[in-house]
Amino acid sequence: MSKYTAKDLAQSIDHTLLKPEATAQQIQKLCEEALAHQFFGVCVNSSYVSLCSQILKGSSVHVVSVVGFPLGSMETSVKAFETSMAVKSGAQEIDMVIHLGLIKERNFKKSTEDIRQVVKAAEGKTVKVILETCLLTDEEKIAACNCSKDAGAHFVKTSTGFSTGGATMADVLLMKKTVGDLLQVKASGGIKNTQQAFEYLQAGVTRLGTSSGIALLQNINPSGGY
Repeated sequence: MSKYTAKDLAQSIDHTLLKPEATAQQIQKLCEEALAHQFFGVCVNSSYVSLCSQILKGSSVHVVSVVGFPLGSMETSVKAFETSMAVKSGAQEIDMVIHLGLIKERNFKKSTEDIRQVVKAAEGKTVKVILETCLLTDEEKIAACNCSKDAGAHFVKTSTGFSTGGATMADVLLMKKTVGDLLQVKASGGIKNTQQAFEYLQAGVTRLGTSSGIALLQNINPSGGY
């Protein structure tokens, strides 16, 4: 039995639709579902931020925009510009993809600056750094977390959901141990099981990125738990 309720779970979920073929009609449905189930937010590509902001205006559902998605290997100035445009369009949070090559070559100074420029462009909005953990060694995951801390980000996030793997408990625990209470942790990628979602929350995760939020809620007992 979990100490978390359906409301707790809903308020941890970024209801996500990032497929390249997603249409405006599907994004509108995503927003309507988020409103109906009172998810924390919707997570979309930056071109749909304005639409989401219009639909969700006046509600408690946040608009989350990905930046540099899904590869993260573009110029820092491009990420910063996309961030600025997303914020102007109404994004309340930014999920940016880290430059994996910089981590691989141990250029942590440049990696930190890459993140810092996005944080600056976000103008005080919450910034989550997507590490794409399936492509990193444990040493590199720790380094990526430290770069995120040094750059002033607010979260580290496991995955884009578009690479070779998604969130794992081992990665979540390592990330949480590394960032402590200084940053929060978002688990994303492959979260389709209610028990798994609760276990992530119990491990210290404060946000879940998933396209299966409705199904996760439907599997909760009325009294809470799974």
